Amino acid sequence: MAGGGGGPGPGPVKAGSRPPWVGLAAAVWVQVAAGSAYVFPLYSHAIKEALGYNQKALTMLGVGNDVGENVGLLPGVLANNLPPWLILVIGSACAFFGFGTLWLAVTKTVAMPYWVLWIALCIGTNSSAWLGTAALVTNMRNFPLSRGTVAGLIKGYVAVSAAVYTETFNGMLGNSPTNLLLLLALGIPTACIVVMYFVRPCTPSLDEDNSTEHSHFMYTQISSVVLGVYLMVATILGDTLNLSQAVTYLLFGIMILLLLAPLAIPIKMTIYPNKQTKEKPSNLAPSYSTDSLSGADPENSEPLLGSASTTLATGTNESDESTDLDVLLAEGEGAVILKKKRGPRRGDDFTFLEALVKADFWLLFIVYFCGVGTGVTVLNNLAQIGLAVGANDTTILLCLFGFCNFVGRILGGSVSEYFVRSRMLPRPFWMMCTQIIMVVTFLLFATGLHSLIYVSTTLLGICYGVQFAVMIPTVSELFGLKDFGLMYNFMLLVNPLGAFFFSALLAGYIYDKEAARQHPGVLDPSDCYGPDCFRVTFYVCAIVCCCGTLLSVLFIARIKPVYQMLYASGSFRHPRSQQQLH
Repeated sequence: MAGGGGGPGPGPVKAGSRPPWVGLAAAVWVQVAAGSAYVFPLYSHAIKEALGYNQKALTMLGVGNDVGENVGLLPGVLANNLPPWLILVIGSACAFFGFGTLWLAVTKTVAMPYWVLWIALCIGTNSSAWLGTAALVTNMRNFPLSRGTVAGLIKGYVAVSAAVYTETFNGMLGNSPTNLLLLLALGIPTACIVVMYFVRPCTPSLDEDNSTEHSHFMYTQISSVVLGVYLMVATILGDTLNLSQAVTYLLFGIMILLLLAPLAIPIKMTIYPNKQTKEKPSNLAPSYSTDSLSGADPENSEPLLGSASTTLATGTNESDESTDLDVLLAEGEGAVILKKKRGPRRGDDFTFLEALVKADFWLLFIVYFCGVGTGVTVLNNLAQIGLAVGANDTTILLCLFGFCNFVGRILGGSVSEYFVRSRMLPRPFWMMCTQIIMVVTFLLFATGLHSLIYVSTTLLGICYGVQFAVMIPTVSELFGLKDFGLMYNFMLLVNPLGAFFFSALLAGYIYDKEAARQHPGVLDPSDCYGPDCFRVTFYVCAIVCCCGTLLSVLFIARIKPVYQMLYASGSFRHPRSQQQLH
């Protein structure tokens, strides 16, 4: 089983060194389109006004927005059975019908009950899960030796998608929520149809010393950072200055050019082909031997055991590694011969059910929950947090958090990739470090000082982004690429769980209680001011991150030998097989 099922998925595999980079450039647009769930605040007030909903009903629509975005188990299951283009088509259909229904309701073209709109919003934002799964799983398999870098890039572009949509909303759509809903309904399918041919399984490069590939990744990272900085500056300028229409169009055009920047790599490879790439297939031949393709793994099974005592001892020592026990009854003298088949080890390809019974899988889930579950609490309440401490312009706070979240994803992927190659340092080490910083950050938030709100937001945004970028390659390294799409989407359930427990139950209750204390006699006070509005919430979040830090120490100690095995050569190399690639 080791490494046997993590190939690029169903469908033909495209050979050559250029197609993976074309696919990565196409995935940039897919991921930007996948950020539709982040723009709910841009059109939520239009739904409230057009349909006459109260704040409670609107809040429940927000829950539907989060549920649709993060419940991606179905695309995770189908990622191994359907080609990427079909996953993108399904995601496009979700966007068309979901956001199209919302557009019909907001424009009052068709009258619809509330529950229909809630389901439509879930379906529309669920397109993010389909698009993200197709882009991430395909590129992780196309670049198996640079998993951290690819994960950081792919998720980084999702982080800036909110700014891309905001820039488009302000500059090209005239701040019209109905136009934005129409863009989501028609623009997402159009973008996916244009690029879906290029998001496909490709023959991966297995040359860890390929300096050209390293320079290509460096260029892509730099261009993404330039895009992030540009969007932050453009958003702040648009919020503080009254820009002319010509300047607005110019800013939008520059943004489009920066989004096209990753295409420069395959264009350069076409104009200046690398002659050495023709020699690569001979070097890759051992990885695609007949034994590998047949799924044979001689080291994955035990020899026939001749005595019951030996079998019992072996079973006791390796019970956590076994998946089944074949009992063969031999005739003559009543001999019992046992053949024991060993299950996947960490670093091999696991099925989802095999991973579910592993302690390391749940340790990663809990550690990730402690970091992201608390971080999403601040993200969901950042506007109220800013107003509570006197930061009236919350747009800058949201922009700052979004940019730092993007930077954290890029840094988390690239820094963890460097140290795992050079020092065999387990990637969750960086989850531990950022959660330590998050403890301090939550205590800074708890002070309620206006002077610290921007520093706290910056630190939290970076740490929040690192958690995402580190979790993704960690899952693939410990449990393989076979059911990676499903495992990745299962980890994303942390977001709605954290929002429910820490934001809806904890922060919402404490905020309303303090608001009622500040406004006695008011039936339903909506505003709360001062540090007491969120102080207890921040203390609880700090305690949770302390627990996450302690658990991450245990987790790192458990998986350190795995990383020493996988990266002993300075790059990802399974010591027994490379079957996970095809």
